[in-house]
Amino acid sequence: MSPKNQPSPSADYDIQLLFPVLFLVGIGIVMVYSASSALALKKFGSDYLFLKKQALFALIGIVGLVACRHFPYQWYRPLTYPLLALALLFLVAIQFTDYGFSAGGSARWLRISNLTFQPSEFARFALVVFLAYSLDKKREKIKEFSIGFLPHIFVFGVFAVCIFQQPDFGSVVILATLTWLMMFVGGVRCTHLFTSLIVLLPVAIVYLVKAEYRVKRLLSFLNPWEYPSDEGYQIVHSLMAFGTGGLWGTGIGKGYQKLFYLPEPHTDFIFSIIGEEIGLVGVLIIIGLYVLILIKGIQIARNAPDTFGSLMAFGLTSAMGLQVCVNMGVALGLLPTKGLALPFLSYGGTSLLLNMASIGILMNISASKTT
Repeated sequence: MSPKNQPSPSADYDIQLLFPVLFLVGIGIVMVYSASSALALKKFGSDYLFLKKQALFALIGIVGLVACRHFPYQWYRPLTYPLLALALLFLVAIQFTDYGFSAGGSARWLRISNLTFQPSEFARFALVVFLAYSLDKKREKIKEFSIGFLPHIFVFGVFAVCIFQQPDFGSVVILATLTWLMMFVGGVRCTHLFTSLIVLLPVAIVYLVKAEYRVKRLLSFLNPWEYPSDEGYQIVHSLMAFGTGGLWGTGIGKGYQKLFYLPEPHTDFIFSIIGEEIGLVGVLIIIGLYVLILIKGIQIARNAPDTFGSLMAFGLTSAMGLQVCVNMGVALGLLPTKGLALPFLSYGGTSLLLNMASIGILMNISASKTT
């Protein structure tokens, strides 16, 4: 692309995208405090601990959003392979260095001094950038198996093997779905894509039933009330939270399930606490805000000034959409239990920072125009 045709960003912020994001972040700070205060007081002697941290994460996230809004998205092209290498380094470091940190039976975090972060979140972002760059670069020969399909599946496979070791089957499913969607939109031959589903689905099923805890989790998903004190415990108490909330909820701070009944109320199951304390009305508002973000993201992808920007916008939007669907699906008992943050709402710095940075990138693409 010649300098005259380079997209140049305007100085505007996309309010239609910024408003629902900031609204969700604000609700998240309030609900993280409500969901975590009893837990924080018991474990750390301060009911404000997670509130302070989440507020700090939000502040850093806003800085990241602003920085990415003014960082030209075209500059990610030369950063594609450094980002891939860094993501792989982080994933490998979990297993082979003393920086790996385990919680809940899984080694999914890196801890450097007082900083803890989840490399799989960064790997998802790096994979989106790579797929957008590679699919755009190879679009003239995208229908060829060795060019349009194989290299992208190989990169996904490397990440998948690393994440399987944690183990984190759910994150691999998210990455696989994201890779498939981006290749589909990028123009990869449908016969290659659907053949890969036929081949990989039996492999995924074998891996799923290979571990006893995953089989129990699947059985509890099918009928959680048969395992109310075991594998179905989380789903049962999550559904009880929604049932208690009714139409208007019990009131913020007045929920019952967060009082050491529902595990991880401020992270994986914050949507359940929202359902209990704000009720169906609050849940519908939350879903509506996410719908606004996803619709706007797709519009940005459709109107992007070049293929790279379009694919990147689609990938970032799809990644957020998948996280939302999986987290809400688990909380409502529609999907098997999977530890995954709810974007902008769940407690956690890695997820919040990367999702807000993604919003900044979407804004940059939205504000860009060909000159």
